[in-house]
Amino acid sequence: MELRLVDGRWLTTEELGALLGVDPSTVRRWRTSRPPQGPAFVQLSERVTVYSASDVEAWLRSKRVDPGQAAA
Repeated sequence: MELRLVDGRWLTTEELGALLGVDPSTVRRWRTSRPPQGPAFVQLSERVTVYSASDVEAWLRSKRVDPGQAAA
């Protein structure tokens, strides 16, 4: 599958934090940790970072735990 970065919804750090129910500082900490954690991001400038909604969804899917599968 080809990664498309032009189409789709983009989220700011603040919007992503609100969507996930975490403080924006947590999102920033994920991004600046070594190695980086959290969803993939695009650094547009030193002060502007955005997240593709599709990357956020893919990251959330990778973190998903299905209790039925875990018990097997």
